[in-house]
Amino acid sequence: MNLKAQILKENSRANNELVKNWVGDDVGRLEQLMQLFLNDEYRVVQRAAGMISLIAEDHPVMIQAWLRPMIEKVNQANAPVAVKRNVVRLMQFVEIPAYIQGEAMNLCFRLLTDPKETVAVQCFSMTVLFNLSKTYPEISRELKMIIEGHMQHQVTAGFLARAKKILACLK
Repeated sequence: MNLKAQILKENSRANNELVKNWVGDDVGRLEQLMQLFLNDEYRVVQRAAGMISLIAEDHPVMIQAWLRPMIEKVNQANAPVAVKRNVVRLMQFVEIPAYIQGEAMNLCFRLLTDPKETVAVQCFSMTVLFNLSKTYPEISRELKMIIEGHMQHQVTAGFLARAKKILACLK
């Protein structure tokens, strides 16, 4: 498969599934996709992000080795929303290795507290932080305060539902 051509062919769930199935559990094919995600043009990066997110659901262990470069990609000043959304989304499904848990935590706290960030990215960040709070219970209090503060200003049903669910689990 000409991976880049396939990524550019169309932006659809069907195309994402096709690439996900092509990658399967082949680490060499995942590396090809990751190189495009990390180094290619804007549109390729955006679309590859969604494909990688789907792969993470089926093969979370394969993604672990790529978490640091993906976090670095999200931390870039010009990171597309699709990149942020899909990377933080996949971090919900992947066991984050201890050596980058601090980086993941910092990223998710930053995204959650950014008033300009999209609701989806904030919701996924909440979940990642909740998952990390099981290992680092000391962040639970801060997470709870941030969520409660946001609930006073948030009007989206998605954010409020996720916030209530996480707050119930934190108690």
